[in-house]
Amino acid sequence: MMSHPDYLPETPEIDVNKHFALSSELISELLLEMRLRGVQYRRLQTGSEFGVSFSNRPGHAYFHYVAVGTALLRTNEGAIHELKAGSMVFMPQGDEHQLISDIGCAIQHIDTLGSAPLGEAVSGINTCPSTHPTPSTVLFYGCMEFDLGGMQGLGKLMPQAIVVEANEQIYPGLVPILGAMKFEICSGRAGFAGILARLAEVAAAMIVRGWIENGSENAAGLIAALRDPRLARAILTLHRDTSREWSVAELAAQSHMSRSVFAERFTSIIGIPPQRYAREVRMRLAGHWIIHDKISIDTVALRLGYSSQAAFSRAFKRINGYPPGAMRSNRLKAGQN
Repeated sequence: MMSHPDYLPETPEIDVNKHFALSSELISELLLEMRLRGVQYRRLQTGSEFGVSFSNRPGHAYFHYVAVGTALLRTNEGAIHELKAGSMVFMPQGDEHQLISDIGCAIQHIDTLGSAPLGEAVSGINTCPSTHPTPSTVLFYGCMEFDLGGMQGLGKLMPQAIVVEANEQIYPGLVPILGAMKFEICSGRAGFAGILARLAEVAAAMIVRGWIENGSENAAGLIAALRDPRLARAILTLHRDTSREWSVAELAAQSHMSRSVFAERFTSIIGIPPQRYAREVRMRLAGHWIIHDKISIDTVALRLGYSSQAAFSRAFKRINGYPPGAMRSNRLKAGQN
C-alpha cells in the first residue's frame, strides 16, 4: 500500500550526476518553450565616430554583435561596457540604451537612420562617410519579442545586459556560433540574412542556458529552483503535463519530499505556492496558444484538461484579471496580431 505523501521520507542525498542530468533535462525542456518573435535584424556599418540610441521595449530583448571594430554600450543607468570585435550583448529586459564610439559623440535614434533590405527580416544601415572606403565598425543587431513561455518569470531575474566575449569560457559552444555570424555578416553571401537570423536564435538560447547554469551564486526564485534537484523534478513534471491539475501531494511525491516540507521549500524559493505556480504556467501557455498560435479558446480549454470553456475562462481570469476573449480582442485592437 502506498504511503500518504505527508509521510514520504525525504531523500537524504541525490547523486551529483543525477542532479546534473535532471537540471540539464529541465533546462532543455524549458528552452524548448523559448521563442523569439517579430524579429527584425539590421547590419550597421559606421565610420570612426557614431552614436545610436535604442528605445525601451518592454517584453522584448535586444541582441548586438560586433563583427568588426569596437563600440561602447551605455545603459540607461549609465553603465559603460566596452565591446570589441567578437563581443556579443544580450539585453533580456529590452531597456533603453546606446551604442557609441566615445562618450561625447552625437546620438541618433536607430529608427531615424535609413535602411535597405538585405533579405527576409534583415536590413542594412550604412552611416560610413563617403570619405571612408571601409567601415570602422560593423554591427549586427536585432530586437525581438522575448517569449520564455513557462519561464516568463525568469526574464525579470536576468541582468540588464549580458556581455559575452569571443573567448568566454562559460559559453564554450557560443564561440563557433559567433564566428559563423561574423563570417556571414562580412561575406554577404547569398542567403546570409536567413542564416544570421537562425544563428542569433541559437546564440540567445545558449546565453539563457549559460546564465542559468553559471549565473549569480546568490540566485533566487526560479533560478535557485532550477538548481535544486528536488524542486527541479517537480517543475519538470509540471511543464511536461500541463493538462493535469497537479495537487501539492502529487508534486511532493515527485520530489521525494513530504507534502508540508515540499510546499514550504517551494514557496520560500519560488515566492509563490506550488499550485499557484502551476496555474500561472498553464495560463501563460494558454495565452501563447491563443495569441500566437491562433488556437480557439474552446480547443485551448480542452488541451489543458478543463471540462468546459466556461471553467477555463474562470481559471484564466483568476490568474490574469481578464477573460481569454479580452486578451485576443485587446491584441487585435493594438494591431499586434
